[in-house]
Amino acid sequence: MLCSEIMKATVECVSPNDTAQTAARRMRDHNIGLLPVCTSELKVVGTLTDRDLTTRLIAENQPGSTAVEEVMTRNVVACRSTDTIEHAEELMGLFRVGRILCTDEDGTLVGLISLSDIAAYESSARVAKTLKEVTLRERHP
Repeated sequence: MLCSEIMKATVECVSPNDTAQTAARRMRDHNIGLLPVCTSELKVVGTLTDRDLTTRLIAENQPGSTAVEEVMTRNVVACRSTDTIEHAEELMGLFRVGRILCTDEDGTLVGLISLSDIAAYESSARVAKTLKEVTLRERHP
């Protein structure tokens, strides 16, 4: 199965110049925990998660007016919509992320896949393996 078959094609984005408060409100209003950070042409330049806002904004006592580009994650984990779901799962496990962006060859956003999207289509054993890999970052020694 291809990523294009399960990805969400309509994805909320935020601009690098938007404020963190604007991004947080968008997350709240759409009940999401990740926003791709994109240019006006939908080129992905980063991601912003609720965790980014917590650890880089709130924990550092930064104002809500801080630009998204100051607190976003710059290393984007992405696959192509033409990739297999298995490839997306491998990347999720390798980089320990529960969501992965789908971009075209130019880095333009075309969709998003979450681990829950994969769980709806894949065997529970494979999804459990990927979930275990993703959550390794949350374990304490």
